[in-house]
Amino acid sequence: MADVMIRVPAEVRDQLAAVAEARGTSLRALMREIATQTLTPEQIKARADRTRALLAERFGHDVTDEESAEMRRKMREATAAHRAALAEAESSR
Repeated sequence: MADVMIRVPAEVRDQLAAVAEARGTSLRALMREIATQTLTPEQIKARADRTRALLAERFGHDVTDEESAEMRRKMREATAAHRAALAEAESSR
């Protein structure tokens, strides 16, 4: 297994270390998990294509580009609201 050194600001390193500790894992294992769960644009497109095909095959619904864009917008809004709520909860501790 090859080692890679990644330089990040100390606060990022400390955050990653805290997440790893909270999960009961090593920083190396956390970084491996993040890398395996993070999709490339090509992987995201392939997943979306498979999902569209599944929806068409099983439910008879062809997702339009407009519907897809609306779903992405709603997901971005939900993610932003979730992150804001987490930040608020963290700051009130």
